Amino acid sequence: MRNTLDRIRHTLGFEIIGLLIFTPFATLFFGYNMFEMGLMAVVGSIIATVWNYIYNVLFDHAMVKVRQDVHKTTAIRILHACLFEGGLLVFFLPMIAWHLKISLWEAFTMGMAMSAFYLSYAFVYNLIYDKVFPIPDNLAQAQRT
Repeated sequence: MRNTLDRIRHTLGFEIIGLLIFTPFATLFFGYNMFEMGLMAVVGSIIATVWNYIYNVLFDHAMVKVRQDVHKTTAIRILHACLFEGGLLVFFLPMIAWHLKISLWEAFTMGMAMSAFYLSYAFVYNLIYDKVFPIPDNLAQAQRT
């Protein structure tokens, strides 16, 4: 499994790059001003950062239990991203509704659009991250024994 410093680098990189991409596009797409979308994005990023760390630790432990390995196939990556986004929506939807003074249904539709963006982004980011910062074979092998 990855160590704590690697997980922190992964999480911070994911959130910072995601904010830089998401905020301007969300401003145009949803019609709110940059401050409103930026504030919502930063709060969401903080929630997502905490959830990301907890979720990835739990997911990796589950992978070791079930597969005795932490390397992810494409199908596992898709499952990983969907479960992450689903959990994040549960935490974040009430905040969206409250902050933007919209109904939960409107927050849900906005959240689904954000999830579609972040699902795609998470898949690509994690694929690239694993190529740039691979788990060393000797570490992966030691985890199987």
